[in-house]
Amino acid sequence: MAKATKKKSIGFFKFIKWFWILFGTGVVLVGLVFLLASWEAFGEMPTFETLENPQTNLATEFISSDGQTLGKLYLDDNRTPVSFNQLPKNLVDALVATEDARYYDHAGIDARGTLRAFAYLGKKGGASTISQQLARQLFVGIRAKDWTKYTQKIKEWVIATRLERNYTKEEIIAMYLNIYDFGYAADGIRSAARIYFGKEPNELRIEESAMLVGMLKNSSLFNPLRREELVFNRRNTVLGQMAKYDYITEQEKDSLQKLKMDLNFSPESHKEGLATYLRMYLQQSWLKKWIKENKKPDGEAYNMYLDGLKIYTTIDSRMQKNAEDAVVAHMKKLQAEFFVQNTKERNPTTPFLDLEKYEIDNIMERAIKTSLRWKALKAEGKSENEIRASFKKKINMTVFDWNSDSYEKDTVMTPMDSIRYYKTFLRTAMMSMEPQTGHVKAWVGGSDYKHFQYDNVIQGARQAGSTFKPFVYAAAIDQLRYSPCDSLPDTQYCIEAGKHGNMESWCPKNSDGKYSGKNRTLKNALANSVNTITARLIDQVGPGSVARIAKSMGITREILEVPAIALGVPEMNVFEMVGAYGTFANQGVYVKPVVVTRIEDKYGTVLYEYVPETKDVLSKDVSYAMVNLMEGVTQGGSGTRLRTVGHNKWKPEYDEIITGYPYELTNPIAGKTGTTQNQSDGWFMGMVPNLVTGVWVGGEDRATHFKSIRYGQGAAMALPIWGLYMKANYANEELGVSKEAFEKPSNLSINVDCTKVIKEMKDDLDTEDDLDDLDF
Repeated sequence: MAKATKKKSIGFFKFIKWFWILFGTGVVLVGLVFLLASWEAFGEMPTFETLENPQTNLATEFISSDGQTLGKLYLDDNRTPVSFNQLPKNLVDALVATEDARYYDHAGIDARGTLRAFAYLGKKGGASTISQQLARQLFVGIRAKDWTKYTQKIKEWVIATRLERNYTKEEIIAMYLNIYDFGYAADGIRSAARIYFGKEPNELRIEESAMLVGMLKNSSLFNPLRREELVFNRRNTVLGQMAKYDYITEQEKDSLQKLKMDLNFSPESHKEGLATYLRMYLQQSWLKKWIKENKKPDGEAYNMYLDGLKIYTTIDSRMQKNAEDAVVAHMKKLQAEFFVQNTKERNPTTPFLDLEKYEIDNIMERAIKTSLRWKALKAEGKSENEIRASFKKKINMTVFDWNSDSYEKDTVMTPMDSIRYYKTFLRTAMMSMEPQTGHVKAWVGGSDYKHFQYDNVIQGARQAGSTFKPFVYAAAIDQLRYSPCDSLPDTQYCIEAGKHGNMESWCPKNSDGKYSGKNRTLKNALANSVNTITARLIDQVGPGSVARIAKSMGITREILEVPAIALGVPEMNVFEMVGAYGTFANQGVYVKPVVVTRIEDKYGTVLYEYVPETKDVLSKDVSYAMVNLMEGVTQGGSGTRLRTVGHNKWKPEYDEIITGYPYELTNPIAGKTGTTQNQSDGWFMGMVPNLVTGVWVGGEDRATHFKSIRYGQGAAMALPIWGLYMKANYANEELGVSKEAFEKPSNLSINVDCTKVIKEMKDDLDTEDDLDDLDF
């Protein structure tokens, strides 16, 4: 009995001995494997410095003044990281419940899950922890399929444990969600939330978070746009896991699983979203110049596509949307009328007017040689004959179309026909600025950036027409101390040859070719764009004085110092015109328009801060007198239609494009319409005390225009956009757009009250028509 007991005892101790030998050997082997991995026996491993600062490509982000993302700039990775505290709890709960239930209990490797995976050969689930998945995303790469998958797994283990030592659990979760590619340029959770649901991560509902977590298994396979049912079921699996681990109740799970996937797919590309024209201007011009002039501390150049810069703009996203909506609403109607007037039956040379065949051929030739197709084929070494032949072959293409819900249609046409097709579309530009700060609040360079990429706000320059006249009036009031109440005769006026550099005698006519023969106040003359009185004024002050005032107000383009500039011959762009008019609204102080206030790097370090550029140009008295003059435009001149629908100045038989916009604005508004020769350009510059906005409408070529002034004037082409925009702004009181009167200087030395003057003038008049001319 004793011997048996002794044998059992020896056997037990033998078992214990071998158990510890095997256990110790296992520990040594595991330790050796980890040591070999750290010595890079299984491939390169990240350094300590790399673990501390893992490199990922980060998109540059354009941010509005009201804190909204306008868009991003990236090459391959549309990634903008968020911190853990910006993630909703339901998203973190869904992630842990689905991917790593014991996440908070392990140090990078889930021993229990690993043993289960070995025992069942992965049939009951894998063992990759969130830390391991992050390790693979950051440093290991695509999962291997041959024998190296085992060494890859070992590397994941080693890196995961290192990550756990360097980062908190919360930081690891944030890094993992920031690094994952959800497809459709949704790199990271912030882009995914915005692209799939049109919202920020912290706004995600439980079922939305569950869908995104479900995609982590394989975003290519679980694609909600292509495999809706598969993704729906996967989402419900995630909700089931959340209930299993008590993150939600069974009742919540059941109700959430019945909900449909409410996607709000909003792709983020360079050609879509808000303020596309401004973003492209910043990318291609402003930001490129800043990067060239500013280097990183180590001397390396910033990369606008990879370095995660944050560009804080002056744009207000709400006003920007109002501006874009106003442009679309009006241009769609205006274009429809233009198409009616330019059918082949009515105009055989459509879309061009008043041109001979050779002139049209020259326009088309220039368009061909400046096209992307010509440049691309030239770069490929194609001969000129081959290139020209390609312009005559019909191909499949997608073109712009106002009548489609997406403003696009698929068609078949030759590249030559497509050039002519696009020339039938009217173009537009609009910019809105706060005159006291120079902050640009809205910037619309065209109707649709995807199809019309020329930015007419800053790239384009067209004749200013009558919107240039305020510079003439400002010079006269400033130098000759004229007042809005002073009057001049509306009779034919000539400036002799040789005077002011004139090559020949200049005798401008009024737009209707008539002269009233009566005296008009300056306020009345500007409101009705009376050319003869403008000619008298520039003769008195000289073209040089007018040009100097315009340049001091921010106009950089060359202005030929001849009398004809009085009627708006100089070419201007909307950007500079808005800045110049801002001088009038800002009591004579010019503030250069600005679109970027600050730049930060990905760590929040401020790299750039805007310093205002200002200049005193006019006295407060002169600038207020000019505002008073331009208020006349909306009180009884070409801008009166802003006040109400069907005002007696505008005949009721005019159709919807003329009278169909019910603005009914009653607050003080100063402004000026402008129309150039042959109705090629229509302008409206409108001001309230804290917002100055300029609008231009015209064809790509001056030969593309309306045949008559009825539609071709600035009051019909451009003013409606301003009216729609301002009405939308006023509907949102949070924007704070002023309805008050312009500030009047305390000791105004220029008379702006024309009541007495008009009474004296009326005493000398007899007819009702005469009295109508003296409305103000």
